[in-house]
Amino acid sequence: MVTPSIRLIVGLGNPGEKYIGTRHNAGADFVSALATQNSIDLKAEKKLSARVGRGSVAGHDVRLLIPDTYMNHSGKAVGLAVNYFQIPPEQLLIVHDELDMTPGASRFKFDGGHGGHNGLRDIIPAIGGTRAFWRLRVGIGHPGQANKVSDWVLSKASKTEQALIASSIDEAQAALPLLLDGEGVKAMTRLHSSDKTKADV
Repeated sequence: MVTPSIRLIVGLGNPGEKYIGTRHNAGADFVSALATQNSIDLKAEKKLSARVGRGSVAGHDVRLLIPDTYMNHSGKAVGLAVNYFQIPPEQLLIVHDELDMTPGASRFKFDGGHGGHNGLRDIIPAIGGTRAFWRLRVGIGHPGQANKVSDWVLSKASKTEQALIASSIDEAQAALPLLLDGEGVKAMTRLHSSDKTKADV
């Protein structure tokens, strides 16, 4: 299956120094690393409520975006961007943290619901109610109890877990060129096969 090439990659997180390195910012961390590795300068764009950059990633012209809004209002920046740049949802990749996957695991996925993720929950109506966009789910693990989730995602992982999350981000970046080439299934297979965890996802 050949899929449309990705034109916009969005990394979800919360703005501000207090949230740097927290589990909920795994998506923003991915895009920040991608920008650095590809010499793409992310600049604040007030009209888009985000930091945005454009450059070449694996030979493809791609825009990178990190919302300047809090996670629960991610849809504002994403909705503005897809409209302004005229990017159809199927050419959008949202990178976000995933409670239901262990640290060290990451997965590409196309379509589906929000799965309880507040960033995705806000994005779906902001782009017309469609769920037909790509996601990169970065595993951060679950605290075990629902009432502990908020503190969990807004805190930093242990050094061991941080290393696992960083490794899964590296593996996802290595598989990303396949997705940019329009080879969605190959990208998913490559990333799944690189998973060194035993997560049942």
